[in-house]
Order: sequence, then structure tokens, then C-alpha cells
Amino acid sequence: MIELRNLSKTYNKGAVQAVKNLSLTVGTGELFGFLGPNGAGKTTTIKMIVGLLRPDTGQVLLNGMDTRGHAMAAKAMLGYCPDDPILYDKMTGIRFLSFIADAYGLSAAERGARVDELMERFEMKDALGEAITSYSHGMRQKLSLMSALIHDPQILILDEPIVGLDPRAAFALKETMKELCAKGKTVFFSTHIMEVAERLCDRVGIVSHGELVAAAPLEELRTKAGEKNATLERLFLEMTNEDVVAH
Repeated sequence: MIELRNLSKTYNKGAVQAVKNLSLTVGTGELFGFLGPNGAGKTTTIKMIVGLLRPDTGQVLLNGMDTRGHAMAAKAMLGYCPDDPILYDKMTGIRFLSFIADAYGLSAAERGARVDELMERFEMKDALGEAITSYSHGMRQKLSLMSALIHDPQILILDEPIVGLDPRAAFALKETMKELCAKGKTVFFSTHIMEVAERLCDRVGIVSHGELVAAAPLEELRTKAGEKNATLERLFLEMTNEDVVAH
């Protein structure tokens, strides 16, 4: 479970309000999509959840654990894939995964089993022996996802995870997300691809100008808008005050 309590974050000595009093709960076993225009505060919120940014005010609780007072224990239950993969280019793919596995304290047997499973799932078997510097953007994204999944996290946080993936890898990721939730884990991901969020998510949250404007299943959003057949794209545009194009 992820619980955000009145999170706020500013930049430039308070001149820019990136996130404002954001409160949200994402339940165990829930697949939650986090949507918003560029600059709406999605990545700032995600970085506060995973501990890369400290909120100006508010709390982040992961499975009931306050991340400020229990930072290491909270991070141990997380898997995180940022919007721009953070990798060590001079390592090989397999060495990088071993490094991440060591950080999470996986045994040799656990590591081997997880690497075998993930490299088959994301079709990376032939690439793991190569230096990361030789990887394409899509391969880097797949390696970043594998590193986020290697310890079978209780909570998976993904920032624009589908960007750069080929259709087979995108399908593998979506199936993986559904499988994790079926096992009682929590998945929280941001995306600009409305069709993916519409098909995949139990609920979506929409942020605009740093504030949460909606958090509900798609059918509930349609009911509130009085548009029973509206696409998520149309609802998103209306809620974020973008121009709506009639279809």
C-alpha cells in the first residue's frame, strides 16, 4: 500500500509549486495509473515516494511505514524504474543486475533464478553479456525494468515505463504488472499513453498544476462527467483544461 498525506514540494526557494497538498492512497493489489500533462508534478511526486526528493511538507507511507523514519526498510520493499534509466555504462548488463541483486541481499540461487526468468521475459538473453554503453534506448529501458523487478518487490513504481519499448517488451511489461497485482503487490505507474491506462488500470489519478484533480476507476470518472462512453483521453483533457477535440 502507498499512502501520501498532504505532500507538497516547491523549487527555486518556493517560487515554483511542483506538488501541492497531494493526498492519495493506493491499495494492496491495485494497479494505479498516474496521469497528468508535462510539468504537472508526476515525476516530482514519484521521486518523493521513492525517497529521491524530500517533501517540503507531508508524509509518504509504504505498507504503513513512514519513509522518513525508516528510509532503508521502506526502499527495500520498492522496485523503481525512472523515466530516464540510471545505469552504469561500463558494466555489462549481467554485472549490473548482479550489483542490484547484491544491494537487495539476494542469494546466488535467488539471483540466478530471477535473472533467468527476466531475461527470457524481456528477450535480453543475448544482450546481457554486452557493455551497457552499446545498448539502444529500448534495451536500456528493459535492463532498468529488470533491475526494478529482480527482488520481486512488494511495491513497484514506474515513471513512463513503456516509452522506448518495442511491442513485445511492452506486452511483457503489462503482463508482469498484472501478475504482480494478482499476487497482492502494488503497482504505481505514470504514463502519457491513455489507451494503456484505460485498459490496464484499476484506478487512475489525474494531476494538474501539482494538484490531484481525480482518483477513481474509469467508470466513476465517466459517471461524474455525465459521459458514459467517454474515453479516458477525453476525460483527461477536460479535467486538465486542455482543448477538447470532438471525435
